[in-house]
Amino acid sequence: MSRKIALLFAGQGAQSVGMARDLAEKYPVADALIRRSDEILGRSLSSIMFDGPPEVLTRTGNCQPALFVHGLACLAVLRELVGDFSFAAAGGLSLGEFTAHTAAGTFDFETGLRLVESRGQFMDEACDTTNGGMAAMIGAEEGPARDLAAQANVDVANLNCPGQIVLSGEMSGIALAIGLAKEFGIRRATQLNVAGAYHSRLMQSAYEKLGEKLAAAEISTPKVPVVCNVDGVVVGDPSDIRRTLSDQVTGTVLWTACMETLLDTVGCDLFIELGPGGILAGLMGRTRKGVEVLAASNCATVGETAAKLKEYGV
Repeated sequence: MSRKIALLFAGQGAQSVGMARDLAEKYPVADALIRRSDEILGRSLSSIMFDGPPEVLTRTGNCQPALFVHGLACLAVLRELVGDFSFAAAGGLSLGEFTAHTAAGTFDFETGLRLVESRGQFMDEACDTTNGGMAAMIGAEEGPARDLAAQANVDVANLNCPGQIVLSGEMSGIALAIGLAKEFGIRRATQLNVAGAYHSRLMQSAYEKLGEKLAAAEISTPKVPVVCNVDGVVVGDPSDIRRTLSDQVTGTVLWTACMETLLDTVGCDLFIELGPGGILAGLMGRTRKGVEVLAASNCATVGETAAKLKEYGV
């Protein structure tokens, strides 16, 4: 039975100390990719990935390139085990959109890694100069959540799946939104443990600086469809890619729409989540029940996914 595969790449928050260590120890292709990232960046990103400490790995300027490298290392190992299998489309949550574009050939590994490191640094700088935060709205409908955001003067950062919406903005506004949430029919509102107000107007400085980097980067038309976070549709023209990758720094991540596009427009029926945490599989389960999502995050899960792909004749 032929399967139409979509690759999904994790976003910030999925990182964990020790990520990719077992892959690097067992598979030379992963070790080479991770060593190359250290050479490109001129610092030991690998030691932060492998040994932490957690507070250092969690810094935006470290965790974003770490997740980028980890996702592509998982893909490299999977291809070594299965062969250079074809996939129909790719997508990534926030930072993961850059990884998806690299997998799809929009830019090469070095270009993608440098862009991601710059993006993380620019966002760190924006966090340092603002007092922002984020809150998850559980059991929220989009309309009431947007009304709440307007009343609290904050932004809608993520539409992750039905019933899970994230708001982002000044800490005073986030506190107000949490306090008012039940009045808007929201079951539970929880402040997130993050360094700042990602995907909000408070990231404006990062948006401007990243836009300059993207304007100078060599960008090609992707070899397969890639869905963009800010519009929830496939994007292919290099100028549109530059725009959408810039816009998502301050814009809303339309993850539910991205998954619906991959399912209903592209026609994907098998998803592979590359990166730690299994977060994207969980979101898919709440977006469209019964869709198969395979995991590829460490030696065990990459091996299991490779076996499944061989079983499916991929």
